[in-house]
Amino acid sequence: MKKKLFKLFKILVLSIIALIILAIAILYFSLNEKLPEGKTGPEADNFALKIQEAVNHHKYVDTDYLQWTFRNKNHYLWSKKSNTVDVIIGDIMVKLDLKNPSKSSIYQNGKLTISNKDPEIIKNALDNFNNDSFWVVAPHKLFDKGATRKLVTFDDNSKGLLVQYSSGGTTPGDSYVWKVDENYLPTSYKMWVSIIPIGGIEASWEGWITTKSGAFLSEKHKLLGFGIPISNLKAWNE
Repeated sequence: MKKKLFKLFKILVLSIIALIILAIAILYFSLNEKLPEGKTGPEADNFALKIQEAVNHHKYVDTDYLQWTFRNKNHYLWSKKSNTVDVIIGDIMVKLDLKNPSKSSIYQNGKLTISNKDPEIIKNALDNFNNDSFWVVAPHKLFDKGATRKLVTFDDNSKGLLVQYSSGGTTPGDSYVWKVDENYLPTSYKMWVSIIPIGGIEASWEGWITTKSGAFLSEKHKLLGFGIPISNLKAWNE
């Protein structure tokens, strides 16, 4: 009896695994897209400049401080002026030095910890900041060092901007194709990134707000129908 039950259980488990693999394969082949081709040059750069004009990039450049919470758990206070950011995850706060991360300080429950220079904690804070800040300020990073811009033509003859990052951040090599409205305000981007095995997954950019510093930022995103919460979003000057 036990052998029969074990055999049935084994068949059930193998059947579930097979269904999961089939579902993943169907999802992959139905959603996966090739990275589109684009053309570099003045047209692509002008398209990018129009996007940055739409989001008041000059005001972002002059912004002293940004603050936000990502997915209701990671909290940030970024001093662009001093190139440092307070990263709070759980009961750990890292005063992150973006220019020289090894000089960062680590606090637990408000107290400087013995593991003040723990490289893993500092790396985790930096990786989270790189990812979470991109969801806030990506349209302001079109001309970052290592970024290549290409003008893309979609099937309906509308235009988009392919931005590829060869350096910087945690995952250099990532690519994004921006879609914009008639005023060049971003509405979404499609991603070809190392942390997502399916290429061309689209995330919306909406809920645009004008901050106290004048920078235009998006606080609402949807990915595969799920929201990516960004709250307490503020930007201001001294």
